[in-house]
Amino acid sequence: MRLAVDVMGGDHGPEELLQGVKIGLAADAGIRNLSVVGPEAELRPIADRIGLRDPRFGIHHASEVLTMEDKPVQGLRKKKDCSILRAVDLIKDGRADAVISAGNTGGIVAAATIRLRMLEGVERPTIACIMPSRTAAWVLVDGGANPECPAETLLQFAVMGSVYSRAMLGVERPRVGVLSNGTEETKGTELTRTAVALVRRTHLHCIGYCEGYDLFTGGVDVVVCDGFVGNIVLKTSEGLGKTFGALLKEELTANPLRFIGALLAKGGLGHIKERMNPDTYGGAPLLGINGTVIKIHGSAKRFALANAIRQSSRLVDRQLNETIVREIAMATEATADPAAST
Repeated sequence: MRLAVDVMGGDHGPEELLQGVKIGLAADAGIRNLSVVGPEAELRPIADRIGLRDPRFGIHHASEVLTMEDKPVQGLRKKKDCSILRAVDLIKDGRADAVISAGNTGGIVAAATIRLRMLEGVERPTIACIMPSRTAAWVLVDGGANPECPAETLLQFAVMGSVYSRAMLGVERPRVGVLSNGTEETKGTELTRTAVALVRRTHLHCIGYCEGYDLFTGGVDVVVCDGFVGNIVLKTSEGLGKTFGALLKEELTANPLRFIGALLAKGGLGHIKERMNPDTYGGAPLLGINGTVIKIHGSAKRFALANAIRQSSRLVDRQLNETIVREIAMATEATADPAAST
């Protein structure tokens, strides 16, 4: 596999992500070459300092960076030599099979959509996020690519999320639910009610509505919503996880007796922390794009990138896009047939 990594734009600077590149290369012998994208004069000394001398490693020069403050489309027009565009262009030109970036989310979505276009039959891309639950893990679609979208697009998100759940989590027949304010069919909005009706007419295992309570109790495998709601769910979950961790640490170190108890439970607490850590799952792929594009968190550190490198290999090897095209066509045919709604 040939991989491009945009190491500019992350919160911790390029050195932290280059450390992740070093770890990822050492762990995956199947990578033919890995090009990091950014200003070579800045990246080369860092690579030399940290001992990144793998013969598969290279630097693809880009003189500009799309910052978090830049408006995506306008920023891409002004900064034509930014690292995000140059990384995506490596896929477009056939010199990379996948790209990973910690940069501006809107910029990544715009660059991938403009340069790579959509898969056949797909109207809009979706960010698919793997989230932990009490029993296993589940997929959130959309995590923030589309603040507003029609019911037909939510149907496509459901298909792509289901394909991703099977490929990455090994769920044979994922339970697909549309996120709403209750499980009763009278709840929700016109958008969610129409989306549920469409999903039920397809080959997917639709459970109807799911609500916030179901997300972390193992009641659903694929949660479908627009990017506005999805991003709120994502950020709220991250904030709650950090708050819970801080409160737990504070209480377990409040006195010597509790501290001793914490030492005895260290193994179990460490396992819980690993299951709750988003870095464990790598990044969030932009599904529906004619290529493999993975977004990692702006605050991601080296192990998150190393896991995203492993994740990108699996996505390419399992021919995820080919499966999405096939199942989108099946869903489109099912919902277009008047007899199917009878």
